[in-house]
Amino acid sequence: MNNTEEDEVEVVDLAANSLLNKLIRQSLVESSHRVEVLQKDPSSPLYSVKTFEELRLKEELLKGIYAMGFNRPSKIQEMALPMMLAHPPQNLIAQSQSGTGKTAAFVLAMLSRIDASKPFLQCLCLAPTYELALQTGRVVEQMGKFCVDVRVLYAIRGNPIPRRADVTQQIIIGTPGTILDWYFKRKLIDLSKICVFVLDEADVMIATQGFSDQSIRIQRVLPSECQMLLFSATFEDSVWQFAGRIIPDPNVIKLRKEELTLNNIRQYYVLCESRKDKYQALCNIYGGITIGQAIIFCQTRRNAKWLTVEMMQDGHQVSLLSGELTVDQRASIIQRFRDGKEKVLITTNVCARGIDVKQITIVVNFDLPVNQSEEPDYETYLHRIGRTGRFGKKGLAFNMIEVNKLPLLLKIQEHFNSSIKQLNPEDMDEIEKIDY
Repeated sequence: MNNTEEDEVEVVDLAANSLLNKLIRQSLVESSHRVEVLQKDPSSPLYSVKTFEELRLKEELLKGIYAMGFNRPSKIQEMALPMMLAHPPQNLIAQSQSGTGKTAAFVLAMLSRIDASKPFLQCLCLAPTYELALQTGRVVEQMGKFCVDVRVLYAIRGNPIPRRADVTQQIIIGTPGTILDWYFKRKLIDLSKICVFVLDEADVMIATQGFSDQSIRIQRVLPSECQMLLFSATFEDSVWQFAGRIIPDPNVIKLRKEELTLNNIRQYYVLCESRKDKYQALCNIYGGITIGQAIIFCQTRRNAKWLTVEMMQDGHQVSLLSGELTVDQRASIIQRFRDGKEKVLITTNVCARGIDVKQITIVVNFDLPVNQSEEPDYETYLHRIGRTGRFGKKGLAFNMIEVNKLPLLLKIQEHFNSSIKQLNPEDMDEIEKIDY
């Protein structure tokens, strides 16, 4: 790796982050968000379910769900499943984070509409990457393990291209480019009998060059009576516009925005001359207060690696999370941190969102987050230090800043209308008074 890469600010890869969240959330996360439902026909009754039995599923599907460890529907599933399984089929646009049972919900919809006795494609699921397609396929295989003769075809890079006569699977999961190639160019697959179309990770799709146009081209060749389901973790305006173009007459399930707040987080800053200074201040803080677990954010890989080496040499149990690691490696490091095997996680921006570890009591900004214009990156600051005040607990945030970065900190303070107090790292009495 060359030096410039080491010094570049780490950019969050949306697809990798989504996969990471899937890997580390093996069990359902109960969303704290309020669920809003906008029905296509407001006069029709709104159903929700508290048990899977109420859905009147085929016996083999119910067995598959229980075998996966689902005991009852998650908050999203309670509202979404009756819509997704309705007769006649209804289209749906849904906002859902990883870990809320979204994939299981649309896989259930696909499996419940398939006629296993018919050996042709009936369900199509688009995913933005090879890895996310495989993750969805695993859920199909787990949930459908008691469904005899249901099979999955993967339209992803590196998979052998079938001959048209060989396509007897009922479900096809793949990336938009490969599906387009197999359908339009090679004429290997027949999409004329697709009854369920799922577009997963729409926010990641539209962030990937060409995928939104490719997805729309695919949707336009599907039968008019095909059920269309779109899922996205976030709903910026661009996602709404895309969803509106691709899903006709939908029901909509939205989550009220998570109110990340700094109210229960006490923030401090320490003025430093150099990187060594910052490290010394960090050691003093670390020595003066009781710490559960801490996350330390650095802006570049170089700083993150340097800090990891320094702390290890001083006998601290630390792990390093940065962008050059594979998603599997990152998942393993986060799991170790969750299990308390390391007390400190040093990371770049790759970890700023979505990773909930209840024991985190301290977040340190070894470098303040800035954007390309060298202005404060307010959203990243909020997501970073929001790690510590979660689950209704009080948290602490420390910002290590050079004197010339003080104006940036004052802008952050003004933006959030919150107090960031100066801390003298040499005054151990003052540090020890910080109780949380």
